Amino acid sequence: MAEEPADAGTRAEGTPTPSEHHGRSDRQGGRGGGGPAGDEREGRSGGGTGRSPGDESRGRDVDEHDRQSGDDRGRRSDDRHDRERRFDGRYERDRWDDDGHGHERRSDERDRWDDDGHGHDPRPKDARVFEDAYPGMPAGPFARRGFRRFRLTAWIALVVAAVVVGVSITWVNGPPTEAELREKAGLLSKDRLRIGVKDDTPGIALRSKDGSGFEGFDIDIAYLIAADLGFRRDQVEFMSIETEDRARMQARNGNGEFVRVDLVVATFSVTPARKADPSVGFSTPYLFTEQSVVTRSDYQDEHVASLGQLEGRKVCSLGTSTSLTELSKAIRGNPIAEGLISKCVERLRRGDIDAVTTDAALLAGFVTQDRNLRHHDIALEKTEMWAVNAGPNAALRTLVDLALYRSYADPQNQRWEEAYKAHIEPLLKTNPGVNVAQAEQPCALPPPVRRWPWERTLPARDCPSAP
Repeated sequence: MAEEPADAGTRAEGTPTPSEHHGRSDRQGGRGGGGPAGDEREGRSGGGTGRSPGDESRGRDVDEHDRQSGDDRGRRSDDRHDRERRFDGRYERDRWDDDGHGHERRSDERDRWDDDGHGHDPRPKDARVFEDAYPGMPAGPFARRGFRRFRLTAWIALVVAAVVVGVSITWVNGPPTEAELREKAGLLSKDRLRIGVKDDTPGIALRSKDGSGFEGFDIDIAYLIAADLGFRRDQVEFMSIETEDRARMQARNGNGEFVRVDLVVATFSVTPARKADPSVGFSTPYLFTEQSVVTRSDYQDEHVASLGQLEGRKVCSLGTSTSLTELSKAIRGNPIAEGLISKCVERLRRGDIDAVTTDAALLAGFVTQDRNLRHHDIALEKTEMWAVNAGPNAALRTLVDLALYRSYADPQNQRWEEAYKAHIEPLLKTNPGVNVAQAEQPCALPPPVRRWPWERTLPARDCPSAP
Protein backbone atom coordinates (compact mmCIF):
# COMPACT_ATOMS: atom_id res chain seq x y z
CA MET A 1 0.00 0.00 0.00
CA ALA A 2 1.31 3.46 -0.95
CA GLU A 3 1.83 5.95 1.84
CA GLU A 4 -0.81 8.89 1.96
CA PRO A 5 0.40 12.52 1.94
CA ALA A 6 0.36 14.41 5.20
CA ASP A 7 -2.41 16.80 4.08
CA ALA A 8 -4.58 14.18 2.54
CA GLY A 9 -7.14 14.64 5.28
CA THR A 10 -7.54 18.30 4.67
CA ARG A 11 -7.19 18.78 0.93
CA ALA A 12 -10.46 19.11 -0.88
CA GLU A 13 -11.43 16.49 -3.32
CA GLY A 14 -10.09 17.25 -6.79
CA THR A 15 -7.51 19.74 -5.52
CA PRO A 16 -4.18 19.08 -7.33
CA THR A 17 -1.04 18.31 -5.42
CA PRO A 18 1.83 20.75 -5.51
CA SER A 19 3.64 18.57 -7.96
CA GLU A 20 0.59 18.41 -10.21
CA HIS A 21 0.20 22.14 -9.92
CA HIS A 22 3.77 22.73 -11.02
CA GLY A 23 3.29 20.22 -13.79
CA ARG A 24 0.25 22.13 -15.13
CA SER A 25 2.19 25.34 -14.91
CA ASP A 26 4.93 23.82 -17.03
CA ARG A 27 2.42 22.67 -19.63
CA GLN A 28 0.58 26.00 -19.90
CA GLY A 29 3.10 27.27 -22.37
CA GLY A 30 1.27 25.65 -25.23
CA ARG A 31 -2.22 27.39 -25.31
CA GLY A 32 -4.74 25.67 -27.44
CA GLY A 33 -2.67 22.52 -27.62
CA GLY A 34 -4.09 19.08 -26.91
CA GLY A 35 -3.21 16.93 -24.00
CA PRO A 36 -4.44 16.63 -20.50
CA ALA A 37 -3.99 20.35 -19.76
CA GLY A 38 -6.22 21.34 -22.61
CA ASP A 39 -8.81 18.81 -21.58
CA GLU A 40 -8.71 20.07 -18.00
CA ARG A 41 -9.26 23.65 -19.11
CA GLU A 42 -12.13 22.61 -21.31
CA GLY A 43 -13.66 20.82 -18.37
CA ARG A 44 -13.55 23.93 -16.15
CA SER A 45 -14.78 26.34 -18.81
CA GLY A 46 -17.30 24.05 -20.30
CA GLY A 47 -19.39 23.70 -17.17
CA GLY A 48 -17.62 20.96 -15.38
CA THR A 49 -18.42 20.32 -11.72
CA GLY A 50 -14.94 21.18 -10.46
CA ARG A 51 -14.57 24.70 -8.86
CA SER A 52 -11.47 26.47 -7.68
CA PRO A 53 -11.13 28.42 -4.38
CA GLY A 54 -11.26 31.69 -6.37
CA ASP A 55 -14.61 30.77 -7.81
CA GLU A 56 -16.05 30.11 -4.37
CA SER A 57 -14.65 33.40 -3.05
CA ARG A 58 -16.19 35.33 -5.90
CA GLY A 59 -19.52 33.64 -5.24
CA ARG A 60 -19.43 34.59 -1.63
CA ASP A 61 -18.65 38.23 -2.57
CA VAL A 62 -21.63 38.36 -4.92
CA ASP A 63 -23.96 36.97 -2.26
CA GLU A 64 -22.67 39.43 0.31
CA HIS A 65 -23.12 42.35 -2.15
CA ASP A 66 -26.68 41.29 -2.91
CA ARG A 67 -27.50 41.02 0.76
CA GLN A 68 -26.03 44.47 1.50
CA SER A 69 -27.91 46.00 -1.44
CA GLY A 70 -31.12 44.53 -0.11
CA ASP A 71 -30.43 45.96 3.34
CA ASP A 72 -29.71 49.41 1.85
CA ARG A 73 -32.91 49.33 -0.14
CA GLY A 74 -34.78 48.32 3.00
CA ARG A 75 -33.25 51.14 5.01
CA ARG A 76 -34.04 53.66 2.28
CA SER A 77 -37.59 52.38 2.14
CA ASP A 78 -37.88 52.61 5.93
CA ASP A 79 -36.50 56.17 5.82
CA ARG A 80 -38.97 57.15 3.14
CA HIS A 81 -41.89 55.69 5.05
CA ASP A 82 -40.67 57.34 8.23
CA ARG A 83 -40.61 60.70 6.48
CA GLU A 84 -44.11 60.10 5.19
CA ARG A 85 -45.25 59.29 8.69
CA ARG A 86 -43.51 62.39 9.99
CA PHE A 87 -45.58 64.70 7.75
CA ASP A 88 -48.77 62.74 7.82
CA GLY A 89 -50.84 63.13 10.99
CA ARG A 90 -52.45 59.73 10.46
CA TYR A 91 -49.13 57.94 11.07
CA GLU A 92 -48.01 60.05 14.00
CA ARG A 93 -49.74 57.76 16.48
CA ASP A 94 -48.15 54.64 14.87
CA ARG A 95 -44.71 56.18 15.07
CA TRP A 96 -45.12 57.00 18.73
CA ASP A 97 -46.97 53.77 19.64
CA ASP A 98 -44.14 51.47 18.64
CA ASP A 99 -40.40 52.04 18.97
CA GLY A 100 -39.59 49.26 16.51
CA HIS A 101 -39.35 46.55 19.13
CA GLY A 102 -42.98 46.23 20.01
CA HIS A 103 -42.73 48.55 23.00
CA GLU A 104 -45.17 51.32 23.87
CA ARG A 105 -43.41 54.71 24.09
CA ARG A 106 -46.32 57.13 24.30
CA SER A 107 -46.41 57.34 28.10
CA ASP A 108 -42.63 57.67 28.29
CA GLU A 109 -42.62 60.45 25.68
CA ARG A 110 -45.49 62.20 27.44
CA ASP A 111 -43.53 62.10 30.68
CA ARG A 112 -40.50 63.42 28.89
CA TRP A 113 -42.46 66.35 27.42
CA ASP A 114 -44.33 67.08 30.65
CA ASP A 115 -41.22 68.21 32.46
CA ASP A 116 -37.73 69.05 31.27
CA GLY A 117 -36.29 68.56 34.76
CA HIS A 118 -36.70 72.20 35.74
CA GLY A 119 -40.43 72.34 36.14
CA HIS A 120 -40.97 73.81 32.65
CA ASP A 121 -42.74 72.39 29.66
CA PRO A 122 -40.34 72.67 26.72
CA ARG A 123 -43.00 72.01 24.12
CA PRO A 124 -43.81 74.84 21.70
CA LYS A 125 -46.85 76.88 22.68
CA ASP A 126 -48.90 75.79 19.70
CA ALA A 127 -48.03 72.15 20.43
CA ARG A 128 -49.18 72.50 24.04
CA VAL A 129 -52.42 74.18 22.98
CA PHE A 130 -53.08 71.53 20.37
CA GLU A 131 -52.35 68.57 22.65
CA ASP A 132 -54.42 70.09 25.46
CA ALA A 133 -57.33 70.66 23.05
CA TYR A 134 -57.04 67.19 21.55
CA PRO A 135 -55.72 64.75 24.18
CA GLY A 136 -54.14 61.62 22.78
CA MET A 137 -53.30 63.20 19.42
CA PRO A 138 -49.62 64.05 18.87
CA ALA A 139 -48.90 67.62 17.83
CA GLY A 140 -46.88 66.97 14.70
CA PRO A 141 -45.86 69.86 12.41
CA PHE A 142 -48.74 69.21 10.02
CA ALA A 143 -51.28 68.94 12.84
CA ARG A 144 -50.04 72.12 14.54
CA ARG A 145 -50.16 74.03 11.28
CA GLY A 146 -53.72 72.89 10.73
CA PHE A 147 -54.65 73.84 14.27
CA ARG A 148 -53.27 77.37 13.79
CA ARG A 149 -55.33 77.70 10.62
CA PHE A 150 -58.35 76.47 12.49
CA ARG A 151 -57.88 79.09 15.23
CA LEU A 152 -57.43 81.86 12.63
CA THR A 153 -60.55 80.75 10.81
CA ALA A 154 -62.47 80.63 14.08
CA TRP A 155 -61.43 84.19 14.96
CA ILE A 156 -62.41 85.46 11.53
CA ALA A 157 -65.77 83.72 11.84
CA LEU A 158 -66.36 85.33 15.25
CA VAL A 159 -65.53 88.80 13.92
CA VAL A 160 -67.80 88.35 10.91
CA ALA A 161 -70.59 87.07 13.13
CA ALA A 162 -70.23 90.08 15.45
CA VAL A 163 -70.38 92.47 12.50
CA VAL A 164 -73.43 90.73 11.07
CA VAL A 165 -75.20 90.85 14.42
CA GLY A 166 -74.34 94.53 14.89
CA VAL A 167 -75.54 95.45 11.40
CA SER A 168 -78.72 93.43 11.91
CA ILE A 169 -79.48 95.18 15.21
CA THR A 170 -78.81 98.58 13.64
CA TRP A 171 -80.89 97.70 10.60
CA VAL A 172 -83.86 96.56 12.69
CA ASN A 173 -83.74 99.32 15.30
CA GLY A 174 -82.42 102.15 13.10
CA PRO A 175 -84.35 104.86 11.23
CA PRO A 176 -86.50 103.96 8.19
CA THR A 177 -85.10 103.64 4.70
CA GLU A 178 -85.98 105.98 1.87
CA ALA A 179 -88.27 103.35 0.37
CA GLU A 180 -90.02 102.85 3.71
CA LEU A 181 -90.47 106.61 4.05
CA ARG A 182 -92.10 106.81 0.63
CA GLU A 183 -94.52 104.10 1.64
CA LYS A 184 -95.32 105.80 4.95
CA ALA A 185 -95.75 109.15 3.20
CA GLY A 186 -98.38 107.64 0.91
CA LEU A 187 -96.45 108.42 -2.27
CA LEU A 188 -96.56 104.93 -3.75
CA SER A 189 -100.27 105.23 -4.52
CA LYS A 190 -99.96 108.69 -6.11
CA ASP A 191 -99.54 109.32 -9.81
CA ARG A 192 -99.41 113.11 -9.36
CA LEU A 193 -97.87 115.44 -6.77
CA ARG A 194 -99.86 118.56 -5.87
CA ILE A 195 -97.84 121.57 -4.75
CA GLY A 196 -99.21 124.93 -3.60
CA VAL A 197 -97.22 127.94 -4.89
CA LYS A 198 -97.57 131.69 -5.31
CA ASP A 199 -98.62 132.80 -8.76
CA ASP A 200 -98.08 136.58 -8.69
CA THR A 201 -94.42 137.07 -7.72
CA PRO A 202 -91.93 137.83 -10.53
CA GLY A 203 -88.69 135.88 -10.14
CA ILE A 204 -90.12 133.66 -7.40
CA ALA A 205 -93.37 132.10 -8.60
CA LEU A 206 -95.33 133.58 -11.48
CA ARG A 207 -98.01 132.09 -13.62
CA SER A 208 -97.31 132.51 -17.30
CA LYS A 209 -99.41 135.00 -19.20
CA ASP A 210 -101.20 132.28 -21.13
CA GLY A 211 -101.88 130.42 -17.88
CA SER A 212 -100.17 127.24 -19.12
CA GLY A 213 -97.53 126.99 -16.41
CA PHE A 214 -95.42 128.56 -13.67
CA GLU A 215 -91.88 129.86 -13.50
CA GLY A 216 -89.53 131.19 -10.85
CA PHE A 217 -87.15 130.17 -8.09
CA ASP A 218 -89.80 128.46 -5.95
CA ILE A 219 -90.99 126.51 -8.99
CA ASP A 220 -87.50 125.12 -9.64
CA ILE A 221 -87.13 124.19 -5.97
CA ALA A 222 -90.47 122.38 -6.15
CA TYR A 223 -89.29 120.45 -9.22
CA LEU A 224 -86.05 119.59 -7.40
CA ILE A 225 -87.96 118.07 -4.49
CA ALA A 226 -90.51 116.30 -6.69
CA ALA A 227 -87.76 114.62 -8.70
CA ASP A 228 -86.19 113.18 -5.56
CA LEU A 229 -89.62 111.97 -4.45
CA GLY A 230 -89.90 109.99 -7.68
CA PHE A 231 -92.15 112.26 -9.77
CA ARG A 232 -91.46 113.52 -13.28
CA ARG A 233 -92.04 117.16 -14.19
CA ASP A 234 -95.23 116.26 -16.03
CA GLN A 235 -96.51 114.56 -12.87
CA VAL A 236 -96.25 117.76 -10.80
CA GLU A 237 -99.43 119.83 -10.51
CA PHE A 238 -99.00 123.41 -9.29
CA MET A 239 -101.91 125.21 -7.63
CA SER A 240 -102.17 128.84 -6.56
CA ILE A 241 -102.17 129.43 -2.81
CA GLU A 242 -102.57 132.62 -0.82
CA THR A 243 -100.63 133.60 2.26
CA GLU A 244 -103.28 132.84 4.86
CA ASP A 245 -103.90 129.37 3.36
CA ARG A 246 -100.31 128.10 3.50
CA ALA A 247 -100.60 126.64 6.99
CA ARG A 248 -103.87 124.91 6.08
CA MET A 249 -102.33 123.69 2.81
CA GLN A 250 -105.46 124.75 0.91
CA ALA A 251 -104.88 125.84 -2.69
CA ARG A 252 -107.21 126.59 -5.60
CA ASN A 253 -107.39 124.39 -8.66
CA GLY A 254 -108.17 125.56 -12.17
CA ASN A 255 -111.86 125.80 -11.32
CA GLY A 256 -111.23 128.00 -8.29
CA GLU A 257 -112.04 125.19 -5.85
CA PHE A 258 -110.03 124.69 -2.70
CA VAL A 259 -107.97 121.51 -2.81
CA ARG A 260 -105.57 120.14 -0.23
CA VAL A 261 -102.05 119.93 -1.61
CA ASP A 262 -99.20 117.59 -0.70
CA LEU A 263 -96.59 120.33 -0.27
CA VAL A 264 -96.47 124.10 0.04
CA VAL A 265 -93.51 125.88 -1.58
CA ALA A 266 -94.69 129.46 -1.29
CA THR A 267 -92.20 131.81 0.43
CA PHE A 268 -93.31 130.40 3.80
CA SER A 269 -91.07 131.81 6.57
CA VAL A 270 -90.20 129.75 9.63
CA THR A 271 -91.25 131.19 12.99
CA PRO A 272 -91.56 129.65 16.47
CA ALA A 273 -95.32 130.17 16.47
CA ARG A 274 -95.73 128.41 13.12
CA LYS A 275 -93.49 125.55 14.17
CA ALA A 276 -95.72 125.04 17.19
CA ASP A 277 -98.75 124.70 14.94
CA PRO A 278 -99.52 120.93 14.61
CA SER A 279 -100.84 121.48 11.09
CA VAL A 280 -97.46 122.83 9.94
CA GLY A 281 -94.46 120.64 9.25
CA PHE A 282 -91.48 122.71 8.13
CA SER A 283 -88.58 121.30 6.20
CA THR A 284 -85.04 122.59 6.52
CA PRO A 285 -84.86 126.14 5.01
CA TYR A 286 -84.14 126.49 1.31
CA LEU A 287 -83.59 130.30 1.08
CA PHE A 288 -82.46 133.14 3.34
CA THR A 289 -83.75 136.66 2.74
CA GLU A 290 -84.78 139.70 4.81
CA GLN A 291 -87.56 142.26 5.08
CA SER A 292 -87.40 145.44 2.98
CA VAL A 293 -89.56 148.36 1.82
CA VAL A 294 -90.62 149.57 -1.64
CA THR A 295 -91.87 153.05 -2.40
CA ARG A 296 -92.47 155.05 -5.55
CA SER A 297 -89.42 156.78 -6.92
CA ASP A 298 -90.97 160.19 -6.08
CA TYR A 299 -91.31 159.36 -2.38
CA GLN A 300 -90.26 162.32 -0.24
CA ASP A 301 -87.64 160.38 1.70
CA GLU A 302 -84.88 159.32 -0.63
CA HIS A 303 -83.96 156.44 1.65
CA VAL A 304 -86.03 154.55 4.21
CA ALA A 305 -83.68 153.08 6.81
CA SER A 306 -86.21 151.62 9.21
CA LEU A 307 -89.85 150.71 9.54
CA GLY A 308 -90.22 153.50 12.09
CA GLN A 309 -89.77 156.07 9.31
CA LEU A 310 -93.11 154.93 7.91
CA GLU A 311 -94.94 156.29 10.94
CA GLY A 312 -98.12 158.01 9.80
CA ARG A 313 -97.88 156.55 6.29
CA LYS A 314 -100.16 154.16 4.50
CA VAL A 315 -98.27 150.91 4.34
CA CYS A 316 -99.45 147.59 2.88
CA SER A 317 -98.22 144.10 3.60
CA LEU A 318 -99.29 140.48 3.35
CA GLY A 319 -101.89 139.40 5.87
CA THR A 320 -100.72 136.82 8.46
CA SER A 321 -97.12 137.38 7.36
CA THR A 322 -94.05 137.99 9.51
CA SER A 323 -93.62 141.32 7.73
CA LEU A 324 -97.00 142.54 8.91
CA THR A 325 -96.09 141.56 12.47
CA GLU A 326 -92.87 143.57 12.38
CA LEU A 327 -94.65 146.55 10.81
CA SER A 328 -97.28 146.54 13.54
CA LYS A 329 -94.53 146.71 16.14
CA ALA A 330 -92.83 149.65 14.46
CA ILE A 331 -95.72 152.02 13.74
CA ARG A 332 -98.99 153.06 15.33
CA GLY A 333 -102.19 152.64 13.49
CA ASN A 334 -103.48 149.79 11.37
CA PRO A 335 -101.38 148.62 8.45
CA ILE A 336 -103.14 147.53 5.29
CA ALA A 337 -103.20 143.74 4.77
CA GLU A 338 -103.70 141.91 1.49
CA GLY A 339 -103.73 138.23 0.60
CA LEU A 340 -101.48 138.77 -2.45
CA ILE A 341 -98.41 140.97 -2.57
CA SER A 342 -99.25 141.91 -6.14
CA LYS A 343 -102.35 143.72 -4.87
CA CYS A 344 -100.25 145.83 -2.53
CA VAL A 345 -97.89 146.75 -5.37
CA GLU A 346 -100.79 147.64 -7.65
CA ARG A 347 -102.19 150.00 -5.01
CA LEU A 348 -98.76 151.57 -4.62
CA ARG A 349 -98.54 152.26 -8.35
CA ARG A 350 -101.95 153.90 -8.33
CA GLY A 351 -100.92 156.12 -5.45
CA ASP A 352 -103.40 154.67 -2.98
CA ILE A 353 -100.64 153.88 -0.47
CA ASP A 354 -97.16 155.16 0.31
CA ALA A 355 -95.14 151.96 0.78
CA VAL A 356 -95.12 148.18 0.68
CA THR A 357 -93.10 146.00 3.03
CA THR A 358 -92.38 142.29 2.89
CA ASP A 359 -89.44 140.01 2.07
CA ALA A 360 -86.86 141.54 -0.27
CA ALA A 361 -86.88 138.49 -2.57
CA LEU A 362 -90.62 139.03 -3.12
CA LEU A 363 -90.33 142.75 -3.89
CA ALA A 364 -87.22 142.65 -6.09
CA GLY A 365 -89.07 141.25 -9.08
CA PHE A 366 -91.64 144.05 -9.05
CA VAL A 367 -88.89 146.68 -8.90
CA THR A 368 -87.17 145.00 -11.85
CA GLN A 369 -90.36 145.25 -13.90
CA ASP A 370 -91.19 148.85 -12.92
CA ARG A 371 -88.44 151.47 -12.89
CA ASN A 372 -90.79 153.90 -11.10
CA LEU A 373 -90.39 151.88 -7.91
CA ARG A 374 -87.55 152.26 -5.41
CA HIS A 375 -86.28 149.47 -3.17
CA HIS A 376 -85.05 150.28 0.36
CA ASP A 377 -82.90 148.09 2.62
CA ILE A 378 -84.12 148.68 6.19
CA ALA A 379 -81.34 146.62 7.81
CA LEU A 380 -83.42 144.41 10.04
CA GLU A 381 -81.34 141.84 11.91
CA LYS A 382 -83.98 139.18 11.58
CA THR A 383 -83.43 136.69 8.76
CA GLU A 384 -86.42 135.33 6.90
CA MET A 385 -85.98 131.59 6.33
CA TRP A 386 -88.19 130.10 3.64
CA ALA A 387 -89.09 126.44 4.09
CA VAL A 388 -91.41 123.82 2.63
CA ASN A 389 -94.57 122.91 4.51
CA ALA A 390 -95.33 119.18 4.45
CA GLY A 391 -98.06 119.43 7.08
CA PRO A 392 -98.37 116.65 9.64
CA ASN A 393 -96.86 114.10 7.21
CA ALA A 394 -93.58 113.47 9.05
CA ALA A 395 -92.33 110.89 6.54
CA LEU A 396 -92.86 113.30 3.65
CA ARG A 397 -91.10 116.08 5.56
CA THR A 398 -88.07 113.81 6.07
CA LEU A 399 -87.96 113.04 2.36
CA VAL A 400 -88.04 116.77 1.55
CA ASP A 401 -85.15 117.29 3.96
CA LEU A 402 -83.26 114.48 2.23
CA ALA A 403 -83.73 116.16 -1.16
CA LEU A 404 -82.49 119.51 0.15
CA TYR A 405 -79.59 117.82 1.94
CA ARG A 406 -78.47 116.14 -1.28
CA SER A 407 -78.68 119.45 -3.11
CA TYR A 408 -76.62 121.14 -0.42
CA ALA A 409 -73.97 118.49 0.31
CA ASP A 410 -73.35 117.00 -3.13
CA PRO A 411 -70.87 119.13 -5.14
CA GLN A 412 -72.16 117.53 -8.33
CA ASN A 413 -75.75 118.55 -7.55
CA GLN A 414 -76.08 122.11 -8.87
CA ARG A 415 -79.85 122.36 -9.14
CA TRP A 416 -80.20 124.94 -6.35
CA GLU A 417 -77.38 127.06 -7.79
CA GLU A 418 -78.91 126.86 -11.24
CA ALA A 419 -82.27 128.05 -9.89
CA TYR A 420 -80.63 130.99 -8.11
CA LYS A 421 -78.67 132.06 -11.18
CA ALA A 422 -81.71 131.80 -13.41
CA HIS A 423 -84.22 133.71 -11.27
CA ILE A 424 -82.64 135.69 -8.42
CA GLU A 425 -79.26 136.75 -9.71
CA PRO A 426 -80.81 138.91 -12.47
CA LEU A 427 -82.71 140.81 -9.77
CA LEU A 428 -79.54 141.98 -8.04
CA LYS A 429 -78.58 144.41 -10.80
CA THR A 430 -81.91 146.23 -10.64
CA ASN A 431 -81.97 146.30 -6.85
CA PRO A 432 -78.60 147.79 -5.85
CA GLY A 433 -77.82 148.09 -2.18
CA VAL A 434 -80.46 145.56 -1.17
CA ASN A 435 -79.68 142.10 0.13
CA VAL A 436 -82.29 140.34 -1.97
CA ALA A 437 -81.30 136.80 -0.95
CA GLN A 438 -78.17 134.96 0.08
CA ALA A 439 -76.37 133.39 -2.86
CA GLU A 440 -75.68 130.13 -1.03
CA GLN A 441 -78.13 127.40 -0.14
CA PRO A 442 -78.79 127.28 3.60
CA CYS A 443 -76.91 124.54 5.40
CA ALA A 444 -78.78 121.26 5.59
CA LEU A 445 -78.07 118.39 7.97
CA PRO A 446 -78.52 114.77 6.91
CA PRO A 447 -81.99 113.61 7.97
CA PRO A 448 -82.54 110.37 9.93
CA VAL A 449 -82.71 108.00 6.95
CA ARG A 450 -81.19 104.51 7.17
CA ARG A 451 -78.52 104.01 4.57
CA TRP A 452 -75.73 101.48 3.95
CA PRO A 453 -72.21 102.69 4.79
CA TRP A 454 -71.18 102.77 1.15
CA GLU A 455 -74.12 105.08 0.40
CA ARG A 456 -72.94 107.75 2.83
CA THR A 457 -70.80 109.56 0.30
CA LEU A 458 -71.97 113.11 1.12
CA PRO A 459 -70.21 115.06 3.86
CA ALA A 460 -72.13 116.08 6.96
CA ARG A 461 -71.42 119.67 7.96
CA ASP A 462 -72.21 121.59 11.11
CA CYS A 463 -75.00 124.11 10.80
CA PRO A 464 -74.75 126.44 13.79
CA SER A 465 -77.31 128.83 12.33
CA ALA A 466 -79.83 126.13 11.40
CA PRO A 467 -83.24 126.59 13.04
